[in-house]
Amino acid sequence: MLGKAMTLLGVPYKRGGSSSETGFDCSGFVRHIYETSVGRLLPRRADEQAKTTEKIERNDLNPGDLVFFNTMRRTFSHVGIYIGDGKFIHAPSAGKAVRVDDLRAAYWTKRFTGARRVQEPLTTDPTNP
Repeated sequence: MLGKAMTLLGVPYKRGGSSSETGFDCSGFVRHIYETSVGRLLPRRADEQAKTTEKIERNDLNPGDLVFFNTMRRTFSHVGIYIGDGKFIHAPSAGKAVRVDDLRAAYWTKRFTGARRVQEPLTTDPTNP
């Protein structure tokens, strides 16, 4: 999954965007990566992605986990994918492109609002074990 995400470095930001051809916004980028690399369809908006994933502590982050930020006066207004070593990949904002940033940078530390893990899909039918 992270390899796929890294191939999209430099793709321009586009509000409402969800493809490498037209550009990505933050949640469209996350949704695209999960759908194309592991077949998981996440909701379209960052706040909805936060609601449908498992809350974890920041010190429990693993590569592939989601990191959320308050960048627009909303708790879960921005999302990225943790890649390890304190870094995450995301589609930041208008005029910028998909890039890697450091969670420890003052800007992101101040705005960090939580981490989430995408649950594994059920591999068996729970009604017929």
